[in-house]
Order: sequence, then C-alpha cells, then structure tokens
Amino acid sequence: MNENVLNKLKILAESAKYDVSCASSGTVRSNKPGMLGNTVGGWGICHSFAEDGRCISLLKVMLTNYCIYDCAYCINRRSNDLPRATLTVSELVDLTMEFYRRNYIEGLFLSSGVVRNPDYTMERLVRVAKDLRTVHRFNGYIHLKSIPGASRELVNEAGLYADRLSVNVEIPKEENLKLLAPEKDHKSVYAPMRYIQQGVLESSEERKKHRHAPRFAPAGQSTQMIVGATTESDKDILYLSSALYKGPTMRRVYYSGYISVNTYDTRLPALKQPPLVRENRLYQADWLMRFYQFKVEEIVDDSYPDLDLEIDPKLSWALRHPEQFPVDINRADYEMLLRIPGVGVKSARLIVASRRFSKLGFYELKKIGVVMKKAQYFITCHELPMKTVNEMTPQAVRSLLITKSNKKKVDERQLLLDFQD
Repeated sequence: MNENVLNKLKILAESAKYDVSCASSGTVRSNKPGMLGNTVGGWGICHSFAEDGRCISLLKVMLTNYCIYDCAYCINRRSNDLPRATLTVSELVDLTMEFYRRNYIEGLFLSSGVVRNPDYTMERLVRVAKDLRTVHRFNGYIHLKSIPGASRELVNEAGLYADRLSVNVEIPKEENLKLLAPEKDHKSVYAPMRYIQQGVLESSEERKKHRHAPRFAPAGQSTQMIVGATTESDKDILYLSSALYKGPTMRRVYYSGYISVNTYDTRLPALKQPPLVRENRLYQADWLMRFYQFKVEEIVDDSYPDLDLEIDPKLSWALRHPEQFPVDINRADYEMLLRIPGVGVKSARLIVASRRFSKLGFYELKKIGVVMKKAQYFITCHELPMKTVNEMTPQAVRSLLITKSNKKKVDERQLLLDFQD
C-alpha cells in the first residue's frame, strides 16, 4: 500500500476520533451475486460488539481535516496549527476496498472538514459512496456525515448510496452555537435533517408501489450533541432529543462529553476532564425515553433541570414518586414493571411470561435478571425480606444505595498493591 496514503490515513483517522455518532446499526442488506460484502447482523459501533457477540469494525476516517470554519470546540478548526491531509476520492475508495478484502473492517464511517463550501465537500463524499456501490459493487455498511448547508440534491443522492446519514447539532441552543461557532447556525443543520426525513418517507411510499425501488438511507439518521462546552442544562439537551425522536427517521442521538482540545480559547470552560458521568446519565435518560416509555418531562423539569449524578435517572424518578410504589410484581402491568428500578426490558418481559405459571419471589426475580439491590425497595412479592420505600423513606433508600455503590468502588481496589516506601 502506498506509504503516502498511509501517512494521510494516520492523520485523518486521528482527526475523526472525536465524532462518536458512528453506529453501524439499523439496516440489513444480504449478500448478492456479483457484489462484495453485506450488512446482515450489523448492529454495533466502531470497535464494539454486536448483539450476537461479533466485533464490528468500521473504517472511521475524514476525507480531509482542512476546514473553512473556526469552531472553538473543534480540533480541526481553521486557526489550529496541526498536520493536515486530504485523501482523493480514488484513494479513499481503494483504501476501503483494500481494508475490506483483508477483513480489517465491515464498513465505512466517512466525515469531512468543509473545504471551499458545503456543496463542494458534500459532492466529494457522495462520489466516494457512489464509486464504492456502482464501480466496486461494495455491499457493506456506509455511514456518511452530511455537511450542514449542503443542497437538497446532493443529500438526496447521498441517501441512495449510504445506509445512514447524520448531521451533528453540536450545540443545543442557537445562541451558544453562535458564541462558539459564529459561522454556523441551526438552520443549516436542520435543513439536511428534513431532506433526509423526506427522502426516507418518499422512498418508503415508493417501495409500497414498486418492490424493487431503491432504498433511501435505510438505517435512518443520527446526530450528536456536545455536553459541557456551554451552559445548557440536561433539560435543554433532553427536550431537544425528545423533539428529534418524534421524527420518524431519527434513530440515535449521541452525547459527547466536551474534551478540552483548544485550551487557549477563553470562550470554552476550563475542564480538567470530560464530564463522563453526566454523559452516562444522559444516555441512561435517553434509553428511558426510547425503550422504557418515559416522557421527557418525567425525567427532567423546571424543578429538576439537571440529572442526579449520584444515581441513575430511573431510580431518581422512583424516589421522587414514592406514591407509585410498592408495585406487586405478580400483578402489575408491563408498563409499570418497566418503571421499577432494577428491572430492564428483558426482565419485565420474562416476569410477564413467568408469572402465568407460578408466583414469583425474591430468588425467582434474581434468577430472571432483576437487580434486586435496587428493586427490593420498590416491589412486593412472595418472600421479600426488605422494607419498601414507603416503610422507610426515599432519603433512607437513597443513602443506602449510594453507600453500597461507594463500598463497591472501594472493594474493587482491594487487590491493588502499593509498593511505595
């Protein structure tokens, strides 16, 4: 392989590492005669694991890290003095095919800095996807990062070749985006989002009439927000996420803890480390909205604009609403089971299925997979030894669970050996 191309790859792969919205999920395209690759079972994230246990790898790279914008939070901003590189369309296509044939990757996640103007950059991204599909007959996974401000025609063409398209919101509030990225606005972000949504819906209608009509971005779209770079509360972030999920094509909203890469810029907060706990709580809250039938106003509101960093959002909700508990595990409906701390989607389904044959007690629930150290304070069932949240108090339950959590952290360190004098 050309050494010059490899040097470019090192630079551009390093520049792409801060974009976390690189899921390879939501589409199934089986192998076809005369084509190379497939996306069957392609659930996962770059260098992570699929539901069936497979490791999914994507070539995560930028077309170029040159950029006309000077966004305060971005490592690739125009004013930064760092190694720059640009891959040609043919170089990137050949690189993807070479890596795929060697079984290094199962797909491509492609983003880019903005060169000249959004349409010029988007046209080159589309050419990469088009050449992979039509010239090399590549049938694997392709995720393209749509450029904010790109024309509808280019976004529509991209959707014909890519499995997923994404446009990053970056900063939830317009005024804060203007503060850190004066050359950008939310209008340029939401416009391609609408183009993608309209393309998916039109494609769906067309396929109802013509079975073999081309599919448009079959894995939908995703977006990403930076957490901690500006003053938005968790309420601001989650309300925007909830609004985005109401669109039929938004599959995932990613939350990226702000990493201080441009410490010299006084518009940015001086964080010693990324707010990883807050990022984790936002993902947990996002999960509650998507899979646990929680409404956003139940998780955060004017009284509780920020998520509790010491306990997870579902436990926090339960402690704020003790009147909803205890729940009779043998009689409660599925929706209420999902609201019990320590009960997941899989556990709730198993409870509903199992209690048809016999009453469930402490040990049966534990065997099913319920996290009893949390759930025991919020349920009633056969042979339950603990007092419930109403027999105690929410504050007492909270302190007990936090103490157990802290004790576990200490216990995890007990095998560490310190040989200092």
